[in-house]
Amino acid sequence: MLETVRLGVIGLGGRGQGNLREFLECDGVKVIAVCDKYQDRAERGVEIVKEKTGEEPALYLNYKELLARDDIDAVVCFTTWITHARIATDAMRAGKHVAMEVGGAASIEECWQMVRASEETGKFCMLLENCCYDRNEMALFNMVKKGLFGEIIHMQGGYQHDLRDEICLGRENRHGRLFNFQHRNGELYPTHQLGPISKVLGINRGNRYIALSSFATKSRGLNIWMKENKGEDYDIADYPFNQGDIVTTVIKCADGQTVVLTHDCSLPRNYSRGYRIQGTKGLYMEDGDSLFIEGLTSHDHSDWTHPAEEFEKYREKFEHPLWKKYSEDGIREGGHGGMDYLVFSAFVESVKVGEKPPIDVYDAATWMAVTCLSEQSIAIGGAPVPFPDFTNGMWIDREPYRRGIFCLDEVCEDFFE
Repeated sequence: MLETVRLGVIGLGGRGQGNLREFLECDGVKVIAVCDKYQDRAERGVEIVKEKTGEEPALYLNYKELLARDDIDAVVCFTTWITHARIATDAMRAGKHVAMEVGGAASIEECWQMVRASEETGKFCMLLENCCYDRNEMALFNMVKKGLFGEIIHMQGGYQHDLRDEICLGRENRHGRLFNFQHRNGELYPTHQLGPISKVLGINRGNRYIALSSFATKSRGLNIWMKENKGEDYDIADYPFNQGDIVTTVIKCADGQTVVLTHDCSLPRNYSRGYRIQGTKGLYMEDGDSLFIEGLTSHDHSDWTHPAEEFEKYREKFEHPLWKKYSEDGIREGGHGGMDYLVFSAFVESVKVGEKPPIDVYDAATWMAVTCLSEQSIAIGGAPVPFPDFTNGMWIDREPYRRGIFCLDEVCEDFFE
């Protein structure tokens, strides 16, 4: 078991810099190299490490030079969406475990490249889907596993986040979202709610996604924002964006469930991941924190006057032991209320023990594939497209998952005793 994980960090934009700070809070992490194609960002990465640790990491502008080092145990990748997969594949083939920020895949082929690289090298690839470790999602997972919702029939979720300023100022801020919205049309950011949904449904372990259909609306929101905030003469104010303002994707599961995902980032709205769990015994809906469990919750199906109070009571009762532990230990709020710290800690723990992570390469490939599959479906009028099986049939009878405090396939209460 490693006492210290020697880490290389690739990609130091706004999110990358924040994530670097979070990783330096994890026990037993030493960042010895940082990389970004922009000199100023790479230099800022060096400064962050020096400010926190007093030590100066090596600086690279070419990630392949960083990967060539033989003293790096693992790499974390925080670059743009369309480069995550290739860097992850190169990292595994260079003998490093790798974790990468979320985002969708550009092609099914790059998903297969990640899977094959992991299988052939024995190195793992973990998608840093922080929402799997959110307090609410983990409590609800615990409730599902304890049977409160009965048999799960349908789930919903999405990325519903007004990002018009971030998208439209992509060139000024060197942010990649703009170019994706200009040239693509699909479920561009699927994993924030698909991650927790997939773990509830047992995807790649006894269940799998078999097909999806996607539909996109017209695009209006970004042009309106630009004209109102940058002026009618702004050079891309009238750009014909490919990405629809709202994209709706329906996924069918082998075990009979359906999943609906919504991508909604270019119209004015409040933030929501729109999480919904619906089973034979009850329902949870994120908006309003509405919870109804037949025979348990105090209101009946026609009385929803105080649903949030009901959910708060049940969340406390079914708090996931991981959140109990970290609350008692004085968890740092950190990024996104603490779930960033938890997902990063899960990766570091996996590297230390050299064992499979709670979100593996099959999860990463499956969740990321939704993006390019949705693009295909939209391009052919919403027709269903088949979903690849990245496990090559092993989802029917996979090897056991690794149990532990960070496990996302089971609530391993005995590890908290």
